[in-house]
Amino acid sequence: MSSYPVYLLPGAQQDLLELHKYVTMHDSLRKADGLIENLYKVCLRLTTMPDSGRVPPELQRIGSKDFKEIILKPYRVIYKPTKNRVLVYCILDGRRDLQDLLAERLLR
Repeated sequence: MSSYPVYLLPGAQQDLLELHKYVTMHDSLRKADGLIENLYKVCLRLTTMPDSGRVPPELQRIGSKDFKEIILKPYRVIYKPTKNRVLVYCILDGRRDLQDLLAERLLR
């Protein structure tokens, strides 16, 4: 079985920091640590199964099939598998509108 390195791009790293901060403030440090650990596990699974996700419906509607997503409810890990690696672009709250989140990200 092939192994693909998984890279969390700066936007995804920032998403994890913001999620951790938010959950710590509104719940607990223990819950925040557990959430981040689970999200890392989801990303690490991509090392052996880079095509396991689905194309996000919002992107499929506009003809973009390069990106995939894995869901750890309610969070969406958006990534792009290539022939020799996996690039994680963002980790978003699935309760928010993806188009709004992407527009916000582009304006950041």
